[in-house]
Amino acid sequence: MVTRSSIDPIEEARARVRLRYMRGRAATPGMSKVGVAAERLTRKSGAKKLPPIQVLKRRWREIAGEQLYKFCRPERLSGGKDGRVLTLRVLPQAAPMVQHQSETIRQRVSVAAGGDVISIKLVQGALTTTETVKPRRVIRPLTPKERADLEASTAGIQDKGLRQAIVALGAAMLTADNPRNTRD
Repeated sequence: MVTRSSIDPIEEARARVRLRYMRGRAATPGMSKVGVAAERLTRKSGAKKLPPIQVLKRRWREIAGEQLYKFCRPERLSGGKDGRVLTLRVLPQAAPMVQHQSETIRQRVSVAAGGDVISIKLVQGALTTTETVKPRRVIRPLTPKERADLEASTAGIQDKGLRQAIVALGAAMLTADNPRNTRD
């Protein structure tokens, strides 16, 4: 005898679709409790005697996570005996998403910065990056002498496509910003 579910088939189909597209969480969080305990024990020792805001700025990517890191940066940590307030600079388009995640951020920041962050204040504006942006490489053109030498060295290759590919590779190697390629 086949038993049927007492759930409405349409609701069951919707539940399957939701389960398919929503990420599940692990049943056990793993070793995070050991990590938190180690963080608390070593927080005030050694090279970690930086001001808490500096610690937050240096470790913001791992504290906030990759998704939130793109949209907000810690700006100031203020407050007194009752607790501290973290001020975050947030892109205006992402402010509702960051506000929705503010309790999670507050908990993570409390662990990283000393345990007494009571709230988060959002300030909308452009993010200032302290990361150095790698400049784009400027490709210099080949000199006529270099081009002629390259063509002469590949003159013995019969296959036209292969010859063109090797010439293109040679041109790329000669124009690359590489200290070994300096010619006098």
